[in-house]
Amino acid sequence: MTDHRDGLDARRIRFRRGDRLILDGMHLTAPGGAVTALLGPNGSGKSTLLRLIAGTLRGEVESVRLHGDPLLTMMRRERAQRVALVEQEWSAAEGMTGRDIVALGLLPHRGWLSFESEATDAAATETALRRAGALAFADRDAATLSGGERQRVNLARALAQRPALLLCDEPTNHLDIRAQLDALTLLRSLAGDGMTVFAALHDLNHAAAFADRIVVVANGHVQAAGSPQEVLTRELIARVWNVDAVVLSRPDSDRPLIVFDEAPVPVLGR
Repeated sequence: MTDHRDGLDARRIRFRRGDRLILDGMHLTAPGGAVTALLGPNGSGKSTLLRLIAGTLRGEVESVRLHGDPLLTMMRRERAQRVALVEQEWSAAEGMTGRDIVALGLLPHRGWLSFESEATDAAATETALRRAGALAFADRDAATLSGGERQRVNLARALAQRPALLLCDEPTNHLDIRAQLDALTLLRSLAGDGMTVFAALHDLNHAAAFADRIVVVANGHVQAAGSPQEVLTRELIARVWNVDAVVLSRPDSDRPLIVFDEAPVPVLGR
């Protein structure tokens, strides 16, 4: 895969749900060939933001560019060739196996008359399943899969799509500890191949350990953006999440390790 370094640039993103302004003129970037973690409290609009960037939700957006190309003015099929969104929940079509769902990721790259062979499609599906750790249950009815298994199948579908930009909404959701680490390691590997990876995460230590860049959102705005060392400070964690934390350095690394205190921090200035 070509290693594009421009990445994602999304400007003036605004979204209102009823009387509540969720996102208020937000501007964010995610560099190519890197993992950017999107962090924020529950209700801060992380899922909404990913869907607006992917174009699956309409809002007030000035521009969303990937490597300089405007995504939101593209035809749906062209955009799907470049962007894949892995959401937290999904609805499996009745009677489909995990393998069938992963094969849907190939559709954006087919013309009206596809000359791809069944063997080529099968190989691409198999590769995506294996890389996402979903091969063992690929031929089961998707309705019988556990939450963690569904999450892996959904990630495999996105890999089959061969995107330049991978958007992930809580990719470790429903996964056990080993599978969480495998998923995060996979995201790092994809970024190493040149992909732009933008993932909403809940676990600050996962973000600190695996992300190259962190964007923190709350109250409709970007609160901080930069490296894990720059962003994940005791002061920011207290201000955004209302918890006290000790920020240490990981052994053999300058990446932060966050240890939380049990006592809440008093809310100031709200």
